[in-house]
Amino acid sequence: MMNLITLPVSVQIAFMAIGGLLALASLISIALVRAKPERDYTELRLRIKTWWLIVAVFAVAVLFNRTLSVTVLGFVSFLAFKEYLSLVPTRRADHRVLFWAYLAIPIQFYWVWMGWYGMFIIFIPVFMFLVLPMRMILIGETQGFLRAIGTLHWGLMITVFGLSHAAFMLVLPAAVNPAGGAMGLLIYLVFLTEINDVAQYLWGKSFGKRKISPKVSPNKTVAGFLGGLLTTTALAVVLAPFLTPLARYEALGAGVLIGLGGFVGDVTISALKRDIGVKDSGSLLPGHGGILDRLDSLTYTAPLFFHYVYYLHY
Repeated sequence: MMNLITLPVSVQIAFMAIGGLLALASLISIALVRAKPERDYTELRLRIKTWWLIVAVFAVAVLFNRTLSVTVLGFVSFLAFKEYLSLVPTRRADHRVLFWAYLAIPIQFYWVWMGWYGMFIIFIPVFMFLVLPMRMILIGETQGFLRAIGTLHWGLMITVFGLSHAAFMLVLPAAVNPAGGAMGLLIYLVFLTEINDVAQYLWGKSFGKRKISPKVSPNKTVAGFLGGLLTTTALAVVLAPFLTPLARYEALGAGVLIGLGGFVGDVTISALKRDIGVKDSGSLLPGHGGILDRLDSLTYTAPLFFHYVYYLHY
């Protein structure tokens, strides 16, 4: 069992800083309501309340023992996959195959809990890639087969395989990262991924004119993308010595990866929603939409950052 007393000092400071930022945001929202009562700040207040909930769940996921941490993150993947399946069209015949797709989630996170890198890295990309089509073939329904199997496996790759990389950071040898331990890596990744989203929004609102992908995400601008990328990269370099084993030039690469990956993850899920014809992926998180709306960037940044750090230091 791990608690705040045994956490690295840098990790304790990171959690206090995140709490401080949320407290400041809450105070600002209260001040805005009092200063301009005629304006509707409901969405802003809902977003902040939901962020408190997200941070609380994240804290539970990382501050205690490995079993609880991996279980919570596995449950988050389950919710993301379930939400994904609620969006995409499926055939009646596929319902018998979904059992095997859902079963892949606890198995994948079991490999994470064991720290078995070999099975973790091939189970969904290889084994489930082969098993799911075989199960569909045994049902005997060929109409729409290619679309069905592609949709199902892509969903597993995004919501389970991609996100499980974040969980695997918690089982990496802590001794390799004396600054922040395994937890420091996860905090670094999640914080920069979310800051990248916020920075892109703020830069885009302040200076954005030219659309970067108007057909996919009309609100995304070149200024927002570049501003978010530069902000994320700068913070990556500043925070790296406190939370990661990365040298400053390595942190520069990590920042670029997270900035680019976060943008691509965001617009990829936007393309999915636009194809289906929905604005939000769900309503689980008030003020934010669905869980995929909040995790879209992380589905890309988690595997990119994990393999970057793993290659350099593990």
